[in-house]
Parts: sequence; structure tokens; C-alpha cells
Amino acid sequence: MNKIIVVGVTGSGKSTVSKKLSQKLGLPYIQLDFLFWKPDWEQSQDEEFFEKIQKALDQKSGWVIDGNYGRTNHLTWKEADTVVWIDLPFWLVFYQSLSRTLMRALTMKELWEGTGNRESFFRMFSKDSILLWLFKTYSSTNARYEARMSDPAYQHLRFYRLRSRREVNRFLNQV
Repeated sequence: MNKIIVVGVTGSGKSTVSKKLSQKLGLPYIQLDFLFWKPDWEQSQDEEFFEKIQKALDQKSGWVIDGNYGRTNHLTWKEADTVVWIDLPFWLVFYQSLSRTLMRALTMKELWEGTGNRESFFRMFSKDSILLWLFKTYSSTNARYEARMSDPAYQHLRFYRLRSRREVNRFLNQV
């Protein structure tokens, strides 16, 4: 395991697992959200986003990436050797997302350095709510990764599908 992508629905724990893997393996951590989001919640255009990703990948011989940006697969999945899919039950992911979002709204901590982007109670109940995004994408995201596990285009990858916190912890302890 030298080039690892950590995927899963929003709030599944991708960033937490990625940071722990990065520390345990001594590999740089690349967060796609950090590369994607600009100040005032402005989204990077694809060309700019792809350039940032390629630059981050080129500077490192190994890495741990977290994020579900399907349009970046041509850059990341072809280079990766491992995919860690955090596939937790909906109720648990919803609980984790709600807890995280509430804490972020209370603390107003900047999400990605230099962007000024913060969670707020207003945003939590808006059309841009991360909780609403979870409801909209949970099934389709899981179906996409289920299909990729048997897709010949991804046979070069070693998949780890972690379906509980216990499995996540066991995986991290065995790495």
C-alpha cells in the first residue's frame, strides 16, 4: 500500500481514516475537498481542479487521498494501488454527519485553510446542506463503488470494504 484512495459517502469518516493511514504509513495526505473548494464556497472548475490534483500527485511517490470526486478518477484511480471503501450503515453515517455538522456550526472553525468556508446553522438547513447531500447520494455512491469492485478497469486495485467501526479499527490496527 503506497498510493491509497479512501472513499465512502459524506460523513463516513474518510478524512479521519485517511489522516490515520497517512501517519501510520508515513505517506502524504491529500484531501480533494481542500483542492476543490475556494473562498466563499466557490467550486474549482475542472481544469483548475485537475491541475491541482496532478501537481499534488507529481510531488509525491506515495500518498493517501480522500474524496469521492468521480470526475478525477482518470488522475487518481489509475495511479492508485489500494482503495479503502468505508461502507457504514446509513443510520451511523447520518449520526456522524449530524454530530460533525452541529459541532462545526457551533465552533465556526474554518474547514479548509485559506478559504474562510465554515459550516453554519443556516447552511445546515439550506439546499446546500451536507445532510441533504447525504440523503441524495447515499445509495448511488454505494452502488458506484459496488460496481467498481468488479469492474475490469480497476482490477489493478486492492479493495478493502469496511462495513463497521470495528472493521475500520481492525484495518487501521493491522496496517
